[in-house]
Amino acid sequence: MFHHVVHFRLKDPAQIPDTAARIRAMAPLIDELEACEVGVDELHTPRAVHLCLITRFADRAAYDSYAVHPEHKKVLAHMATVVESATVVDWTA
Repeated sequence: MFHHVVHFRLKDPAQIPDTAARIRAMAPLIDELEACEVGVDELHTPRAVHLCLITRFADRAAYDSYAVHPEHKKVLAHMATVVESATVVDWTA
């Protein structure tokens, strides 16, 4: 199982609901994506980010297919306009 987790801080918190909805809408359109969770921060502590994306794939090859999938690229285009910063961790378990 390959895991891909991304934390996002957005330029404008008003974009959080739309951005989370776009990510969630992408999931059922990408067969390689076995699991997709989108978390929206509730506590707003100083260290918090706005969104967390947790995705799981059968293997690295499935992730590589997801990375270039047209629906994922649409979300990436949106993210390029709203994200202030992002961090990622990827691992196989």
